[in-house]
Amino acid sequence: SKREIKMRKLDSTKVRPEQLLRIEDHDFALRPGFGGSPIPVGIDVQVESIDSISEVDMDFTMTLYLRHYWKDERLSFRSNKNKSMTFDGRLIKKIWVPDVFFVHSKRSFIHDTTVENVMLRVYPDGNVLFSLRITVSAMCFMDFSRFPLDTQNCSLELESYAYNEDDLMLYWKHGNKSLSTDEHISLSQFFIEEFSASSGLAFYSSTGWYNRLFINFALRRHIFFFVLQSYFPAMLMVMLSWVSFWIDRRAVPARVSLGITTVLTMSTIMTGVSASMPQVSYIKAVDVYLWISFLFVFLSVIEYAAVNYLTTIEERKQLKKRGKASGMYSIDAVQAMAFDGCFHDADVHMDLPAFSDRCEENETRAHAASVSDVDTTRIKRKRSLKGNVGRIILQNNHVIDTYSRIIFPSVYIVFNLFYWGLYI
Repeated sequence: SKREIKMRKLDSTKVRPEQLLRIEDHDFALRPGFGGSPIPVGIDVQVESIDSISEVDMDFTMTLYLRHYWKDERLSFRSNKNKSMTFDGRLIKKIWVPDVFFVHSKRSFIHDTTVENVMLRVYPDGNVLFSLRITVSAMCFMDFSRFPLDTQNCSLELESYAYNEDDLMLYWKHGNKSLSTDEHISLSQFFIEEFSASSGLAFYSSTGWYNRLFINFALRRHIFFFVLQSYFPAMLMVMLSWVSFWIDRRAVPARVSLGITTVLTMSTIMTGVSASMPQVSYIKAVDVYLWISFLFVFLSVIEYAAVNYLTTIEERKQLKKRGKASGMYSIDAVQAMAFDGCFHDADVHMDLPAFSDRCEENETRAHAASVSDVDTTRIKRKRSLKGNVGRIILQNNHVIDTYSRIIFPSVYIVFNLFYWGLYI
């Protein structure tokens, strides 16, 4: 019938795209307007997601929609309703498209599920829209001198590979509005502060000047994770090392074990932080904090070594002064410590081990005639302290311990105030 014949004539699917666009009539190996002024190619980008940020590899991975706009009069066609025609990726290989690539990219790919994510839209006047969905991993030159209190500035750069500025002019289609982002973009360790678009020129000595577009974004790191994993444990270890200042100086195993434990724990924390970071040649902010904290812990061990040494010297002088270097009991404080692992203060006569009691009884019998009334009163007064553990510890702590209880916390607080004030 006449109606069926008319419908067949209106059915444009029976005509191939090559015939509609007259592709076979032109050489699309050449750019539009070949030999004339450079062809302007507009770009706009919609960032779908930032998939990952790697400090170790110094790169980022981004998924985006990349759209190109240009005019090719060879693709113009007649249309009564001025409607565009949309094609998939099968037509791309038969026409000219801009050869935009990502500078400093490590790897990239066009998504192909369920089919290749490519779209070509041609308007009757020859204007063309070419859209791709791409995931790209590119380098980001990061500076970790303030890590983990840092802000990283990264950029994704677009440029034509073959056509310099004499043949192709690459520009942002809608200026600063050409770059849009998904509202739900979020990262586990970073807060995205801003996205911006910019442009410039790149020079190559062999091929000349090229137009280059930049997708700039700033990433500010979330600090709370590192406070829980690094800073807070380091603070606890430093404060734990101060406990030794309140332990009796005679308790050698307790104070040495506490010091070694805190030193090893701080080493473990530092190793864990370094393992997740690139091996850079400069000092990071977290290194400063951890090394200073390690120094405080190490100095607490050195402090007890000084207390131990000075106590030994003091007891030796007291033993020589009182003439205790006679007979089978002529041993000094170091030898006494070798027997029971504790120092023996000659000035405090209380519940000491059996060996010290025998030394005291021998001294009393040998020198009973020479002990003055004042010494007798002093001995009785000190014996009355027996059982009062708190007063005994306070009385038997060295003067270095007394000063350390004030100096170490004060200096550490000042360091923290300076550190957080400097980096925040």
